[in-house]
Amino acid sequence: MLPLPKDFIWGTATASAQIEGAATLDGKGESIWDRFASLPGRVIKGHTPAIACDHYHRYEEDIALMASLGIKHYRFSIAWPRVFPAGDGAVNLKGLEFYSRLVDCLLRHGITPHVTLFHWDLPQALEDRGGWTNRLTAEAFLPYAETVVKHLGDRVKHWFTQNEMTCFIGHGYELGIKAPGRKEPRQIINQAYHHALLAHGYGVQAVRAHGGPGAKVMLVQNCDATLPFVETEPDIAAARQAFHRINGFCMQPLFKGSYPEWIINSPDAPQVQPGDMELIAGKTDGFGLNIYTGLFYKAGTNGQPEYLTFGPHYPTPPLLGWLKFTPQCIYWGTRFIHELYAPGDIFITENGVAYQDTINTNGQIVDLHRVEYLKLHLAQVHRAVADGLPLRGYFQWSFMDNYEWSDGYDPGFGLVHVDRETLKRTPKLSAEWYARCIAANAVL
Repeated sequence: MLPLPKDFIWGTATASAQIEGAATLDGKGESIWDRFASLPGRVIKGHTPAIACDHYHRYEEDIALMASLGIKHYRFSIAWPRVFPAGDGAVNLKGLEFYSRLVDCLLRHGITPHVTLFHWDLPQALEDRGGWTNRLTAEAFLPYAETVVKHLGDRVKHWFTQNEMTCFIGHGYELGIKAPGRKEPRQIINQAYHHALLAHGYGVQAVRAHGGPGAKVMLVQNCDATLPFVETEPDIAAARQAFHRINGFCMQPLFKGSYPEWIINSPDAPQVQPGDMELIAGKTDGFGLNIYTGLFYKAGTNGQPEYLTFGPHYPTPPLLGWLKFTPQCIYWGTRFIHELYAPGDIFITENGVAYQDTINTNGQIVDLHRVEYLKLHLAQVHRAVADGLPLRGYFQWSFMDNYEWSDGYDPGFGLVHVDRETLKRTPKLSAEWYARCIAANAVL
């Protein structure tokens, strides 16, 4: 047993586009994922988020199940096009009312809501005007964030501005493998990142102005964790240097108010207007780290970090070639963020693994593979806490199997299985294990 501090936060997480469904109901506008998924060849098997887990209609059932597992903290996101169908302009009150009912239901079950304002489902109407490559999108985020915080801020005190700009910009606008599926040149990509950072700043501004007493706000980012090949000072120093080189474009503006020199001196540097950096670096209450895997580095003979490639036999889940098994990523990711940027409290806001789980003849899902993955990663949470790092909480990804973006419904990250035909929810063995950890406040 590895005990954790009595105030440690144990939670789970989801995202609106991945679970809600109801893609066209009650005034919701089209999102870039609704559009992207409708295009041939973009998503495995042509899966769409139109129904997803139908959480929009089943949220009471889902929250009751969450409560039965002893989960006390739940991170979920607001669908921007459900609140502002056109991205800006008229507010859809039915969308706001849904999230109000959802928050009230969580509170009735003793579950603390942690709200993410943007988790990838940009209104298509804003994308039609350029999306994140247009500064207009960042500016439209302010009235959206203000509207949501004003409506829910009397009950919600934990806010995340946005989730994983590396994915929604890097994968969506540079590589084209996620919505909206664009492949833009480097300067436009850097400008899109700048706009995403601006939107974060506007989100912080909205929470500070309208969140009320005790409101906390921070960004969630999937920093690439760099791992020392051997835990000796030369390799640790090499991994730390690589961490900043890979993640500094986002982290330095947030916590030091400037871009790294290799961004500033690049011919592809973003255009920065007066006041931008002060907005981006507005004081937050910590940092949310989404982390699944890491990259190994050692000290090179030329004084530069040497990256070590993964071979074909390195342990990797069958459906996720990018998710190499590196539990130590949690410890080193947390440590390097703390040492390099000192954001204050750090939360693991996503961590998990996906498989195609099957129900046995007894109606059970014995996912020992997921239990072992989570157990070893949570042991690294314990290590970080024991070393005095300010790691305050852990949100498992995800509560239930859901729409896994371009991979459709094949990979299941959930503690709870969702039958694709009936949408029946079935807790897996990992749900029982996680519930017992929460009850014991320890890694078991």
